[in-house]
Amino acid sequence: MPILRRTLLALALALAPWAPLPALAHDATIGDIQVTQPWSRAAGVNGTGAGFLTIRNTGTQPDRLLSATSAVARNVELHTHVRDGEVMRMREATGGIPIPPGGTVTLQPGGFHVMLIGLKEALAAGSEVPLTLRFERAGEAQVMLHVGAAGARGPAHQH
Repeated sequence: MPILRRTLLALALALAPWAPLPALAHDATIGDIQVTQPWSRAAGVNGTGAGFLTIRNTGTQPDRLLSATSAVARNVELHTHVRDGEVMRMREATGGIPIPPGGTVTLQPGGFHVMLIGLKEALAAGSEVPLTLRFERAGEAQVMLHVGAAGARGPAHQH
């Protein structure tokens, strides 16, 4: 038995360079939808956090981001910012976020974003947060939000 184990280990090590590597960016592709650069900012427990990412529809049919869920938050909503007089206010994006055929939509600070409400744990800089996105046509996609500093203005350098 020890010879068999050594042989299997040697074979595994010999084949390792050709083994597919996992995507380090934690992007996702489902059907015609590509989700890239998922990120968030550091935030404290019981507070709120936000998720940002880019969605590209490579297909010929429109799609729509309907909802999102995450185990780290009690509630997850899709939000946008609207101008109310001279003030920008955050509002839930009722009806979801449309993704036009051949188009790209970027969820970013000051625009569409995923709101993580009632955080069950702190979002620590350098950590990753699981997020499931549900699309009208494409179905569900799972991504990992890379958590940057509290004041981050964009995604941290991808690994």
